[in-house]
Amino acid sequence: MKLVLATRNDHKLREFREALDGEVEVLPLPADVELPPETGETFADNAREKARAAARATGMTAIADDSGIEAAALGGRPGVRSARFAGEKATDEQNLQKLLDDVPVDGDRSVAYVCALAYVTPAGDEELFERSCTGRLATEPRGTGGFGYDPAFIPDDYGDGRTMAELTPDEKHAISHRGRAAKAFREWLEARQ
Repeated sequence: MKLVLATRNDHKLREFREALDGEVEVLPLPADVELPPETGETFADNAREKARAAARATGMTAIADDSGIEAAALGGRPGVRSARFAGEKATDEQNLQKLLDDVPVDGDRSVAYVCALAYVTPAGDEELFERSCTGRLATEPRGTGGFGYDPAFIPDDYGDGRTMAELTPDEKHAISHRGRAAKAFREWLEARQ
């Protein structure tokens, strides 16, 4: 099966290709396809709109995700604004630094990664897969893998204090919000065959 991934983020394209493990051929979004702005109130709203736009524009079945980090100390922020937390043109490093600055060192360091993965066919059939990964926020970035908030996200799953950026790709895919959503999607596809 071939799907187009509605993103311009090369890191996400690589992660979905790895997470779906060749069972599904994930194609990049053609350069001439314009994605809608992420103005939804939820991750699911944004994922659905991007997948719908890609399916309409390409005539192919599309998947899209919207994902981010929610910090307990900030009432769930940055949430859907994770990619723009430090401003519209902010880099991953600037967004991460703002989160580290805003969450008190002696406060609640609980965080969760959340992913909504939308599947949309050109005929308008839709499915949604939402998954999360809980953890705590490190006080400073560590590791060179991953992207975004990974260098400061310590997942609860392993209990050894490593950040997402210190895990191997296979370790990360097994527990990450995006890996879990991709797994649920893959299992749904297999059950339909």
